[in-house]
Amino acid sequence: IQDLVIPWLMENNRDLVALAQTGTGKTAAFGFPILSETDIENSEVQSIILCPTRELCLQITHDLESYAKYMTRIRIAAIYGGASIQRQKESLRSGIHIVVGTPGRVNDMIRQGALKLGHVSRLVLDEADEMLNMGFKEELFEIMKHIPSERQTMLFSATMPKDVEHLASEFMHDPQRFSAGNENKGAENIQHYYYKVQARDKYSALKRIADMSPKIYGIVFCKTRRETQEIADRLQQDGYNADALHGDLSQGQRELVMSRFRSRFVPLLIATDVAARGLDVDDLTHIINFQVPLDPDIYIHRSGRTGRAGKSGISISIIHSKEISALRAVEKRLGFPIVWQKVPGGREICEKQLFHFIDTVERVEINEEEMQSFMDNVFKKLNWMTREDLIKRFVAVEFNRFLNYYKDIPDLDNLQQNESKKEKKDKSSFVFSTFRLSIGHDAGLTKRDLMKYFNSLRVGRGIEIGRIDIFGDYCLVDLDSRYELEMLKAIANVAYKDRKVQASVAPQKGKSRYEGKGTKARSSMPSKAFGRNRDTAYKSPRSQKDSGFSSTKKPSRASRKPEKH
Repeated sequence: IQDLVIPWLMENNRDLVALAQTGTGKTAAFGFPILSETDIENSEVQSIILCPTRELCLQITHDLESYAKYMTRIRIAAIYGGASIQRQKESLRSGIHIVVGTPGRVNDMIRQGALKLGHVSRLVLDEADEMLNMGFKEELFEIMKHIPSERQTMLFSATMPKDVEHLASEFMHDPQRFSAGNENKGAENIQHYYYKVQARDKYSALKRIADMSPKIYGIVFCKTRRETQEIADRLQQDGYNADALHGDLSQGQRELVMSRFRSRFVPLLIATDVAARGLDVDDLTHIINFQVPLDPDIYIHRSGRTGRAGKSGISISIIHSKEISALRAVEKRLGFPIVWQKVPGGREICEKQLFHFIDTVERVEINEEEMQSFMDNVFKKLNWMTREDLIKRFVAVEFNRFLNYYKDIPDLDNLQQNESKKEKKDKSSFVFSTFRLSIGHDAGLTKRDLMKYFNSLRVGRGIEIGRIDIFGDYCLVDLDSRYELEMLKAIANVAYKDRKVQASVAPQKGKSRYEGKGTKARSSMPSKAFGRNRDTAYKSPRSQKDSGFSSTKKPSRASRKPEKH
């Protein structure tokens, strides 16, 4: 994107729309031209760069300051929430040429009269799709009112959904368009894999994936703040160096977590999408989706954090059977299939860790001078052992823990297959009642809407559902007959889109209306994302160190001590 944009901006003042994958160097693409066009003698704000998060705001500011290392008189200010507004006001009063800010705090500064944009000639909207996703549309429109209309506007985005197109048409005039790559369909040097397990085994699968990759440096994405914290806590308790990054952390906690992750002191970050926006880290080896995101663009944003600058990367999704459709949607967006992988078994993990340990021994640097004074006594102490015996004992000191932990663990793939067969057999024997509901296609009803409606009924969660047929003004649904009365009562009390629903049950009960074809019964509510796992007694032998800070909760001291064998 730099090759396309920089030469053009140096010669043109027209508006610009640039589409490029995450991590392709968009900051430099607009940063160098803005710096070169800045009039240092003019102390007014000449350029403003808007971005979605404080992390990205700080990252852009840092990058611009590094680009302007020898432009000693140029002044750049970061304006973002979660920091002292008084200090930011003071920096603006000192005379700023370039402002980098988040929409919320920039609006605050404008309202309080601390930020004047009447001399701005260049406006950058960075990660425009993310700003709109985060609900900053009104703030952006308000900021535009205070910037001269004859400005040059540059919009940078990874994707171009309709709302971004609308933003461009509203505030840009005949923009030049550039697109680098394949409209964010994913970098070619990223390998995409998925592991299919039962929902309750996801956490166990995550640990095995981590243990199978001794040099892992990655982000695990979760749906909710609570799940993010719970997984980070469990990983810490099991001996992994992991931290949580989510919206419940204070600014100080967030900065500490990100500092530890950037320095690789913590190699695993468990994060939500919102909290991780703006976190720009190079050399990530893995992106792991604890669930497949329903929006394929979110998957692409996540996976684009690895495989940067020509390096290889791995994007992994840990799924259960009800996430297959979401995975297929991602594959369609990517334009190629995501490869199924077998969950690593105990023997594979032990072998991988053993040879990683041996490689580490081979590469270790020996300080001959410092060690020499100890070696005579060491040789005397160990001279009764043969060479082979010494090597075996040396390996065993480090490796016995892995062998003990993994020797009896079950194969998660076999458990998934056995459970699927059992589930199919159990569901084929279900006795269903056929319910007739007074809503159908005329009310805009779809099967997805119907599932959401049942999940809104307190009693409807987890009840087996069989065949669904939707007609004009009614639908027929097979439901577990054991909950017949409860469902009738619940439906009578809950409207569908402000429309009262009438329900009745056909007098004939049976094994659904498939009549010998088998049943497609399924749970209306997916199983919990993670819970009781198969490896209940397993704690990682990877690290017995203090696994460190994760939000406000730290693992107990006992959980960090080496276990006795």
